[in-house]
Amino acid sequence: MENTDKEKEFLSLIERNRGLISRVCYMYSSDKETFSDMYQETLLNLWQGIGRFRGDSNISTWIYRVTLNSCISYFRQNHRHDHTQSIDSLYEFAEEVSTRNADVKEMYEMISRLKKLDRAIILLWLDEKSYEEIADITGLSRNNIASRIHRIKKQLAKEASEE
Repeated sequence: MENTDKEKEFLSLIERNRGLISRVCYMYSSDKETFSDMYQETLLNLWQGIGRFRGDSNISTWIYRVTLNSCISYFRQNHRHDHTQSIDSLYEFAEEVSTRNADVKEMYEMISRLKKLDRAIILLWLDEKSYEEIADITGLSRNNIASRIHRIKKQLAKEASEE
C-alpha cells in the first residue's frame, strides 16, 4: 500500500472515531492545552501502532485502549502530584469543547470526580460498549465490570440527588 493510501485510510479512521478520542481526552484533561496535547499524543500513538493492530478486537476497542493508555501516560508524566481543578475551569472548558446542555455538563463534571479507572469504565459504558468489551479493554473480569458499573451508577445517582 502506498504511503498516501495509508495516510488517507488513517485519516478516515481518525475522522470516524474523533468523538471517541475526544471524550477520553476530555475526561483526563484540565484545560484546552492539556486536551490538545493528549489528543496529539494519542494520534501519534495510533499512527505508530496501527501496523501492529492484529484485528483480535473491534478497531474502535483498540482505539479506545490506545487513547486511554495515551491519556493515562500523559497524565502520569505531566502531573507528578495530584491537583484539583476548580469547577469553574471544568465548566469553561466544557463550553469550549462543545455545546452540551446543562444536564450533560453536570454529568461529566460528576464523572470527572470519579477515580481514574471508574471514570474509564463509565465512559466506555456510556459509549455503549458491552461488559465483555469493557473487560477486554480494562483487563478486569466481566463480573467485576458489572459490579463496578452498578456501584458507579448508584454513586452518580446519589450525587445528582444531593445537588
